Amino acid sequence: MATAKKILVIVESPSKAKTIGKYLGARYKVVASVGHVRDLPKSKIGIDIDNDFEPQYINIRGKGDLIKELKREAKKASKVYLATDPDREGEAISWHLAYILGIDPEEPCRIVFNEITKSTIKEAIKHPRKIDIGLVDAQQARRVLDRLVGYQISPILWRKVRKGLSAGRVQSAALKIICDREKEIQSFVPEEYWNIIADFKKGKTFSAKLVEHDKKKVSINNEAEANKILDELKSGSFVVGKIAERERTRNPFAPFTTSSMQQEASTKLNFNTRKTMMIAQQLYEGVEIKGQGTVGLITYLRTDSVRISDDAKAAAKEYITNRYGKEYLGNHVFSNKKKDIQDAHEAIRPSNVELAPEDIKDSLSNDQFKLYRLIWCRFLASQMSGAKFNNMQVDINNGSYIFKATGSKLLFDGYQKVYNNSNDDDKDKILPAIEEGETLDLKKIEGEQNFTQPPSRYTEAGLVKKLEEDNIGRPSTYAPIVSTLSERKYVKREKKTLIPTELGFIVTGLMEEYFKEIVDVGFTASMEDQLDDVEMNKREWKSIIRDFYVPFSKDLKIADEAIEKVEIEPQPTGEICELCGKPMVLKMGRFGEFIACSGYPECKNTKPIVTKIDVPCPKCGRDIVARKSKRGRLFYGCSGYPECDQSFWNKPVNKKCPKCGSLLVEKKTKAGNLACSNSECDYKE
Repeated sequence: MATAKKILVIVESPSKAKTIGKYLGARYKVVASVGHVRDLPKSKIGIDIDNDFEPQYINIRGKGDLIKELKREAKKASKVYLATDPDREGEAISWHLAYILGIDPEEPCRIVFNEITKSTIKEAIKHPRKIDIGLVDAQQARRVLDRLVGYQISPILWRKVRKGLSAGRVQSAALKIICDREKEIQSFVPEEYWNIIADFKKGKTFSAKLVEHDKKKVSINNEAEANKILDELKSGSFVVGKIAERERTRNPFAPFTTSSMQQEASTKLNFNTRKTMMIAQQLYEGVEIKGQGTVGLITYLRTDSVRISDDAKAAAKEYITNRYGKEYLGNHVFSNKKKDIQDAHEAIRPSNVELAPEDIKDSLSNDQFKLYRLIWCRFLASQMSGAKFNNMQVDINNGSYIFKATGSKLLFDGYQKVYNNSNDDDKDKILPAIEEGETLDLKKIEGEQNFTQPPSRYTEAGLVKKLEEDNIGRPSTYAPIVSTLSERKYVKREKKTLIPTELGFIVTGLMEEYFKEIVDVGFTASMEDQLDDVEMNKREWKSIIRDFYVPFSKDLKIADEAIEKVEIEPQPTGEICELCGKPMVLKMGRFGEFIACSGYPECKNTKPIVTKIDVPCPKCGRDIVARKSKRGRLFYGCSGYPECDQSFWNKPVNKKCPKCGSLLVEKKTKAGNLACSNSECDYKE
């Protein structure tokens, strides 16, 4: 008897294949393409510019055996479904798979789902569709544009500035934003201003600020002006004027988009964008939950939409009513910035709101738990009622001067029951019981000198917010942008902020002079809108490339001829070479920065950049320092090397294992954040 043929389902990742395979059962075989199977070649531009920008796709090197296996499985199957991610990139992967496997893209071979749950997957299988060529073409247009820019500007930078540099359509616009902010900071001239604050006693002490004089807003520019006002105030008395009370409602935020998740994870969890996306991917694809098997915990992580499905709303309503009571139910309407293009997906939310974070904490790593709790709480809060406050504002009069005191009291916590804004405005600041016409007892009054502050540098979260506001890039591109800028040494990180390096300024300066459109925020944003038009079949994708390339090719020619070789002066380190006595300087090598003698080539003394971590070596007592291996991987070793060869891949802490006495190292596990450095010891905390 012949074995019945199975239905083949192809997804992108092995972990997703494993989860979906369990849901679909024995009639189906679920395999992974492990991302893209065809792409533009790495060794050349891969676009036939003379043949209307036709992409020259090739099978990705190293994927030969996998492609053979996929073809073999497709031949055996009764039907093939392509179930890659529900976005432009996923649609393109399905389109390439269809080409390799000989599947007609007009056939209903494509299935999509926004969350990996049994009911969603089984429903998706019932409704296959043809491949969406609009989505595919939008991805092709982006890929070709980025390739034309990157593969033609980067070689100019290699020749004129330094090998290994790169320029990108979105990356260069982001770098200019960071450089422009730094220029603002450098040119900022602080201006002096003064506030006058009075403290009054009425049972308790409370403060009020001078805001008005002769019905005009007060502006005090120096100490002399402040002292003059203080002298005038001392001759008068402080009398309570108008008292205004009103109830204020603070409504919850919308559920997460990719961008807002990245920003909030940075602010609240101190996660960088790459880490946030990596952990969100794990939560989406499925985590082994005790007693339940593999469960996809959140909906798709790349979305610009704040829409929530009716089923998810109903589930949240039931959970909130049962857990907190009907008074906590909200009815908020959240709208997308761009209604036509971004509603294909829901917002990021838990797949099953009943799986509360605390209930599954033991099944998650520490980082998975933190991010899942953030997503779960944000979603639940978005479906809850607003927090209610009683706001009180008191005018205190002294002649023609008016001081203002404000108070606030939380009346009903609403959504703040589950999601804390960490907003000072929401904290109780209760004023004492006072009446209009009452004369107050002045405890202290003084002037406070202040200076205007320069704009702050961008943090990673701040840059993501700016890119989103200016319509630069898409959610999936934010994490790689920041990583690339850092890897190319265009920016450095300092206390979470992004600071452009000299190299970053040089590259941005060249781009501003010779490739104005590439770094222009308006141009980059309009390109995103044009890509959206392609997705909605309003525009043919190659027409965008043609319009872009004619002026761009002229800019390339001018830049190559006009840019002169840029010499970057090595930065002195303050150290002196122990071999020849000349200053040591910072230099850039294949694996990053290192310290070298300025007397090169006569003196070839070099040493790595090391960072002390305040942990003594357990073997010899000297400092443990952070180093980089020949391949650029970070490790921690004794500063006394080669006399002492003590080293660790994970960062050691100044704490010994209570079981064996070895040093503990930072290592995130389900048990905690520390583990024993001794491989034969299983201690964790």
